[in-house]
Amino acid sequence: MRQRHREAVPIERCEVQAYEIPTDAPEADGTAEWTRTTLVVVELTAEGTRGLGYTYADASAAGLIHRTLIPLLQGHDVMDVPARMLSLLRRVRNTGRPGLVAMALSAVDVALWDTKARLLDLPLVRLLGAVRKSAPVYGSGGFTSYPIERLQAQLSGWVEQGIPRVKMKVGTHPDADPVRVEAARRAIGTQAGLLVDGNGAYTVPQALSFAERFAEQGVSWFEEPVSSDDLEGLHRLRARIPAGMAVAAGEYGDSSFYFRRMLEAGAVDVLQADATRCLGISGFLQADALCDAYGVPLSAHCAPALHTHVACAARRLVHLEYFHDHARLERMLFDGVPPVRQGALAPDLSRPGLGLELKRADAARYAAGTSS
Repeated sequence: MRQRHREAVPIERCEVQAYEIPTDAPEADGTAEWTRTTLVVVELTAEGTRGLGYTYADASAAGLIHRTLIPLLQGHDVMDVPARMLSLLRRVRNTGRPGLVAMALSAVDVALWDTKARLLDLPLVRLLGAVRKSAPVYGSGGFTSYPIERLQAQLSGWVEQGIPRVKMKVGTHPDADPVRVEAARRAIGTQAGLLVDGNGAYTVPQALSFAERFAEQGVSWFEEPVSSDDLEGLHRLRARIPAGMAVAAGEYGDSSFYFRRMLEAGAVDVLQADATRCLGISGFLQADALCDAYGVPLSAHCAPALHTHVACAARRLVHLEYFHDHARLERMLFDGVPPVRQGALAPDLSRPGLGLELKRADAARYAAGTSS
């Protein structure tokens, strides 16, 4: 066990690298389609200990981190995460904090927490303080680009693995959605939970109409039926949606101010937060605190390996998204990725920090540009 640090532990080295990884098949949702996923990894070294964080963002985020954020990190104390993040937030004031900048900041924040936990020789969940031993997950994929046979095989496969709830995409071809949802229900049986995600593809009248039809198949979760920016529209839907169906949104949240506005508007039954977008571990815990204050459940969005520890520390968490694309990529590029057991992810308490190690040789073939 390392000695508990009583003095500053300066950051000695900062590195960032983007990786572009092809998907295993074309993927699409109600408003987008893609064939590659970009991962931006930040690594910090302090007192000879290396920690990491990452985000799923455009490769340009790596350049932003290198030029704008790293100069404010090197030589400063890694143990004081709030101080480091405050200095970075002040630095990007005129750059524009939301969006890409917030994602870059998120990767750095996660790396700061991971490095600190490793220096203390603690699993991150021990440093944060655990609420639960494991985080329930839901299988997530069911892309609109999938033929029905692949949709059914993917969703039923998760149920057979013991994951009791699954999510599919809707909205690309609205007229086909009721048939696809019915096919999904046939594949997973009557006991598994079925969730749908519109990614903001519908209008309010469309969403209300489809909600009634989806309810016939026992759909219990309607994510982003309209754009997350349309807080009034989400609020109207909540008031009229079938009983037993939750409206969820928030995955694009980039700060506590975003989440507070959403909660104040009464826009969601369940708030989503993504530590790769909402200012990292720090921002995710702020979202959890807001959910606690408003009495609203919290769901972690994507990046399952990154979220496992903080999900177990979040008081209001109900589940964690086991997103097909990210789960596959994390297994490809990291050692220490936790396996799903009995429908949940549990931190490996034998490994410090996040418990993840970059597979450098495997990752190198996907490198985009040069590292710093």
